[in-house]
Amino acid sequence: MNEQLDFCAAIDIGNTSAKIGFFAENNLVEIQKGVSINDLKELILLKNVKNLIVSSVTKSQNELEDFFEPLPINKLFLHPSTEIPIKKNYETPQTLGADRIAGAVGANFLFPNQNILIIDMGTAIKYDYVSANNSFEGGIISPGMRIRFEALHTFTKRLPLVEANGIPDLIGKNTTTCIQSGVINGIIAELNGMVENYKKLGKFRVILCGGDAPFFESQIKKPTFAVQFTNEANQIAENAIFSIEHIPNLTLIGLNRILQYNVEKK
Repeated sequence: MNEQLDFCAAIDIGNTSAKIGFFAENNLVEIQKGVSINDLKELILLKNVKNLIVSSVTKSQNELEDFFEPLPINKLFLHPSTEIPIKKNYETPQTLGADRIAGAVGANFLFPNQNILIIDMGTAIKYDYVSANNSFEGGIISPGMRIRFEALHTFTKRLPLVEANGIPDLIGKNTTTCIQSGVINGIIAELNGMVENYKKLGKFRVILCGGDAPFFESQIKKPTFAVQFTNEANQIAENAIFSIEHIPNLTLIGLNRILQYNVEKK
């Protein structure tokens, strides 16, 4: 990486560590994961960062401002009131998670003027819909894989705590494989069912992200195009999806886009 350039940084802070992306304008040139929160300030100074955006679903804005205040650079903390380059058609925008809105902005930046279904597979599975009118429309939140395994163990007396071990057979032959099949095949059925239901809204693109996305990516049915036979020609059905893509750094891309948008407005 050319240290003479001025970089922008996008930081996504979790419970104990952070992920940081360094951008040259809109190009993601370096990613560092699992960074200790205490090491962030030193890292930013070493990388010649000019503008910084920080997002966290675990830290309050006051905590973030206090921590990063000593840095002599332009700083933006993602908050429900932060201006973003898409509309929010959401009844309670003040409760909208920073990760969800950053993902929506990132998806819209990569694929403007398209309907997009973002499936973020982490602790929770979040389905967020961005319309071709460049508007965040809302979505669905359901339990993620780890939550489902832990719930079966926690809320029953005898079921063990089980972990994933590949894609299981549909029919389990013991308690462990029955739980694995129920959780994993249940999620697969949910994913495909949700994608099928969203087809009713018209053509759209599916974007996968989140830590569990690689595990399930191959299990989502690939785009199929129903053919309508008419007297004139065969036509592709209007409810077919464009594609399914795995974009693991969608949140960082969205954070950088929000940062650039606010810098440009100054």
